Amino acid sequence: MALTTSTMALTMSTNQALLDAQLELWHTTFGYIKSMALKSALDLRIADAIHSLGGGATLPQVVAAVKLHPSKIPCLRRLMRVLAATGVLSADQSPSGGGEPVYALTPVSRLLVGSSQNLAPFTAMILHPSFVAPFLELGTWFQKEMPEMCVFKHTHGLTLWEHAGRDATFDALVNDSMVSDSQFIMDIAIKECPGAFQGISSLVDVGGGLGAAAQAISKAFPGVKCSVLDLDHVVAKAPSDSGVQYIAGDMFESVPPADAIFFKWVLHDWGKEDCVKILKNCKKAIPPREDGGKVIIIDIVVEDGSSNLKHTETQALFDLYMTLVNGMERDEQEWKSIFFQAGFSDYKISPVLGARSIIEVYP
Repeated sequence: MALTTSTMALTMSTNQALLDAQLELWHTTFGYIKSMALKSALDLRIADAIHSLGGGATLPQVVAAVKLHPSKIPCLRRLMRVLAATGVLSADQSPSGGGEPVYALTPVSRLLVGSSQNLAPFTAMILHPSFVAPFLELGTWFQKEMPEMCVFKHTHGLTLWEHAGRDATFDALVNDSMVSDSQFIMDIAIKECPGAFQGISSLVDVGGGLGAAAQAISKAFPGVKCSVLDLDHVVAKAPSDSGVQYIAGDMFESVPPADAIFFKWVLHDWGKEDCVKILKNCKKAIPPREDGGKVIIIDIVVEDGSSNLKHTETQALFDLYMTLVNGMERDEQEWKSIFFQAGFSDYKISPVLGARSIIEVYP
């Protein structure tokens, strides 16, 4: 019996839906190839090569500028195609013809070159095998009873912090990544929300590493005395000519007194009880609100149902990523619960940093 037109249309619609679903499944399944293509580009310094050639280059020009075996040139063309398809590079036909596309930097790859706003060290850390391997064990980790060791320790036998304390190369990888992120985000934070840093005379950057964030605040607000509190082995590597004071200590024990206590991407590393304990120490260290006392936090505030789908997806990915250290990203109600349990009376969220926000917390 011949199929009717409506039956054929329904079959075609069903088939198309199945193919669309398969395409979406493939797109997610092969997402790691995008990450590894980006890692390869960093390893080969492709963006640096194109940058040094004025921001645009043909494949032969890229080949001449990067280190690879000549037999891999056809494979490099395939890598460049992926980088262009995913927006890391653009590919336009050469005006002189000849069939060779000109690969150019995009806003994404411009963040991987130059001396300022360079996120290559942060990207290199995220894509380092030590950080990628734990997520191959995520399914097994989910089968373990809580409280369970973090995913990083589940894979490597040490926590991230323990590994950094024992391995100088790994420690440098982490510190360099945090410096690059601080140099990038603090310039924007100070321009977008200067009021958060005005009206105070002293600030302690808790867990501030090598002090890039504190240095940026000190430079923008010369009247603010800036200090960094971090562990002994971190402070030992701090620059001596930064204009910032470095204090070795433990935020779980005490926090040095200041008008403002600053956290950039620190509290999301810790569970609720730990965050409450840290913030209670901060409350003891700052003056009342009317005298300028506050805690300033740069972190993610998860927005459920945001109209910006890329923000929503990125925040969800970061939240799962934080299983690496048994940390988490929080929505406003989760942050509020921590603030009030630590004894603070009010807070203000300024969502001016893309997927992150500036939170001012008042005693």
